[in-house]
Amino acid sequence: MRIAVDISLYPLDENFVAPIKDVIARLQSHRDIEVVTNSMSTQLRGEFAVVMPALQQEIATTFEQLPKAVFAIKVLNNPLGD
Repeated sequence: MRIAVDISLYPLDENFVAPIKDVIARLQSHRDIEVVTNSMSTQLRGEFAVVMPALQQEIATTFEQLPKAVFAIKVLNNPLGD
C-alpha cells in the first residue's frame, strides 16, 4: 500500500537549520522513497513497508543527536496522484 507522509522537524535549539538539513539528507538516501521538500515540511511517498521503517530509523537517529526535538507527522494512505 502506498502512503504519503508529511513531516516537520522542530529542533528546540537556536541552531535549528543544520539538524533539519541533516534529517532531509538522510531521508533522501533511502532509494525507494520519494522526498519532496518545501519551506514548511518534507513529504515522503512510497510503500508503507519501506517508508515507515526508514522514518522510524531517521527519527531515532535525530533523537539521539539532539537533546530536544519535535517531529510533527501526518500520514495519508492511498495518496492522490499515485
